Amino acid sequence: MNGLKPIIRREYLQRVRSKWFLVGTFVAPVFFVGLMVVPWLYASSKEKAVKTVALVDETGILYELVAPRLEEAGFSVRQAAPGTEDVLRVQALEGDLGGYVVLGSDALSRGRVVFVGPEGPGLIGSMTIRSAVAQSALEVRLGDSASREDLEALLAGGMMEVSLLQEGGGGTKEDEPQFIGVFAGTMLLYMVILLYAVAVMRATLEEKTGRIVEILVSSVRPGTLMLGKVLGVGSVGLTQLAVWVAFGIVMLTLGLPALVAARPEMADPAFIAGALPGPGLAALFIALFLGGYFLYAAVYAAVGAMCSTEEEAQQAQFPVVMLLVVPVIFLMPIMENPNSTTAVVASFVPFFTPILMYARAGTGLIPLWQVLASLSLLYGAVLVVAWVAGRIYRVGILMQGKRPTLPELWRWVREA
Repeated sequence: MNGLKPIIRREYLQRVRSKWFLVGTFVAPVFFVGLMVVPWLYASSKEKAVKTVALVDETGILYELVAPRLEEAGFSVRQAAPGTEDVLRVQALEGDLGGYVVLGSDALSRGRVVFVGPEGPGLIGSMTIRSAVAQSALEVRLGDSASREDLEALLAGGMMEVSLLQEGGGGTKEDEPQFIGVFAGTMLLYMVILLYAVAVMRATLEEKTGRIVEILVSSVRPGTLMLGKVLGVGSVGLTQLAVWVAFGIVMLTLGLPALVAARPEMADPAFIAGALPGPGLAALFIALFLGGYFLYAAVYAAVGAMCSTEEEAQQAQFPVVMLLVVPVIFLMPIMENPNSTTAVVASFVPFFTPILMYARAGTGLIPLWQVLASLSLLYGAVLVVAWVAGRIYRVGILMQGKRPTLPELWRWVREA
């Protein structure tokens, strides 16, 4: 292992000092957050005048229920008596009022509402007003049979508690925020594993085509060179993930309150909290990322060593990419039924484990022993694949010319 640390240092520093790393690590998160936040803030500034509305309640009973709901969504609400529409229209035209809402008799029966103003309340504003009126009308019609909290829970779609009739099966709540968070985490695993595993292949191919590797192997063993590349590029990946996590924490701590103040109807803290992974799921994410990265990085290092041109590498990596694409194709069915035979068997296949096991574990419906068993198989496969890839790397890194066939690769493994 002599010379391992200089190789790791070189691979790490060469990448973290590049402009693309700085752009991808610091500029890209700001750009994507801006794509989401700026339209909200722009729409908020355009709808600022509309936020002040008057309620004309012709039913006599809806105002006390509708007004609090609109105020929670960021509206400033005034009460206006029926018959004052002409005065309200003048105030709206003069800019003193964003508009007025008429709650007629059919607001109770059908949830129908009329908005009058110099400009519309916007898509989100319209949905908010309609939802407030519909919830209030249902609350009135149900009377004392349902509280406001129960009514809002029903209108939100309710929730389901699942208990498994098997050993290690506990209860969990299957809800939309958790599903979205797990799906996003799974896709992030897919992208970062593929991104940094391919980086190992490109680094190997660049040194081979530039004849730099001939100088390097005169000082270090090929196996040490491959290990240094894998660890160095992996350290870059962990650094980028750490920066993204820190950026996300800062955004949740500082940016979320500002977003809630600007568009309270669009940002539900409870929804966001439900989508975030817990400590156990976060630890599993790191374990699966490391195992998946080392597994695929070893394979991509072998691909880079046995190819002589970029075109050959693009063709040779297709079967490896399919190993990552296949679990993504079956992701949604497996998340819907995480304990089916197909889901269990597929998640134990080491090349599929990083994607599918995180998706299954995120549902909270699988026993702990399956998670531990899949991690054991994954890291066991890392050792086997790294040993095979190392022997291919040892021979292929100095070979030029035609890409080897499968029988030739097997001969390399046996004779290296």
